[in-house]
Formats: sequence, C-alpha cells, structure tokens
Amino acid sequence: MMNKEQKKTYISEMSSQFENSKAVMVTHYQGLTMPQLDELRSKMREHGIIFKITKNRITKLALEKTKCKDLAKLFTGPTAVAFGEDAIMSARILAKFAKDNENLKLIGGIMDNEVLDQTGVQNVANLPTLDEARANIVGILNASASKLVSILLARSEKMSNLPPENSETQPKDKE
Repeated sequence: MMNKEQKKTYISEMSSQFENSKAVMVTHYQGLTMPQLDELRSKMREHGIIFKITKNRITKLALEKTKCKDLAKLFTGPTAVAFGEDAIMSARILAKFAKDNENLKLIGGIMDNEVLDQTGVQNVANLPTLDEARANIVGILNASASKLVSILLARSEKMSNLPPENSETQPKDKE
C-alpha cells in the first residue's frame, strides 16, 4: 500500500510522463511472467521507451489534467503503459511482442495528441520508421537521378554516332 506522500509523488511523476511523451501506448499484460515482462522492458529501453506497470485508480487521477485524459477509460484490469518519443517504434515493439505472446494485448494509445484505438496502434506499428522512410526517399531520388543520367548519356551517344546532317547532299572532295 502507498501512503499519501507516495501517491502524490506517483501522480506527479505519471502526470509529467503523460504530458511530456509524444507517444503513449496502453496494454494489458495479464498472464505474462516476470521474465517476459523484463524481456519486453529491455527491448523498449534499447529505444528509449519506458514500459511501466500502472496502478489504475491513481493513474486515472494523474491523467485528469494532461493531454492524455481521453485514455482514462482504458485503465481497467492489469494495465501497463509505454512512454516514448517514437510512436512507430513503441507500437512496433509492442505489436511484435504481442504476436509472440498472446497475453500482451494492445488496447490503445496516443500519438502526437491523436487518440488511437487497438486498430490504430496496429496501423502505426506497420508504418515505416523515420529512418526507413528517409532511406526509401533517398533510394527513389537516387534511382530517378541515375535513370536521368543514363537517358541523357544514351541520347548523347546516339547523337555522336549519327553521320553529319546533309552528308549525302554535300559534294565530296575531289582527289
């Protein structure tokens, strides 16, 4: 049991995390073992994401004055929250872990002030990360540039192999 001071501290810390995180993903973890939870936390930590088991009643109090207040209805049963800066990475790690462990259920979240339901979180998990998107764009631009160069080079080669214009109508030098 928490005493009054511990509850105030918990509420203040949770409010701060809800307010300052760009991505908040809410899960139910009933049935996961401690080693499984530790494995998930470790994967999340590698990407700067905090995965925290919550106390629902107190967490709802912490949510009241934050941008995440719409998530309050998700806090029933054994709930854990992932706080991070990259919604795609958070959703991707959780979705992959949930696929391997049916006891982890993605139930919703918030990405840049937009509330996501379970389907929304799955859709976010399937998006390319910022680095992947950049690599795709560079690949597309690079391919277009190389195609353009090859077309221009091919055209100039054809032009250099053509006989001079009006070569048949010009008189040949007398010998």
